[in-house]
Amino acid sequence: MGKYSKALSSHERSLEIKKIALPPNHPDLASSYNNIGSVYNNMGEYSKALSSYERSLEIKKIALPPNHPSLAGSYNNIGMVYDNMGEYSKALSSYERSLEIRKIALPPNHPDLAASHNNIGNVYTNMGEYSKALSS
Repeated sequence: MGKYSKALSSHERSLEIKKIALPPNHPDLASSYNNIGSVYNNMGEYSKALSSYERSLEIKKIALPPNHPSLAGSYNNIGMVYDNMGEYSKALSSYERSLEIRKIALPPNHPDLAASHNNIGNVYTNMGEYSKALSS
């Protein structure tokens, strides 16, 4: 747990510096919130992870075009937290939104599309909906 707390402390310090140096909706702030969310997710502190990932997404929605791949990454991360929490319908919704954006923003053979399909399939498996898992 010690390394996670050090990582968290570093990311939080970085965020504080960025808040002083950058405008309030700068994409670099979103990156910091995303990094903090990642640490919390790895620590199993899912509500804190979700809060950080959602703040990151809010900033990205303001700072970036509506179908920017980074938005898809945020929806994916939010889906991952919901998946970890066992909230599969919310996970599915987030993963599907991520896939929608990736289909628009990325070439058809991009590996992130495969990751999205895999995540959706895993949620269906977790829900016991195996035929949907196979078709996703």
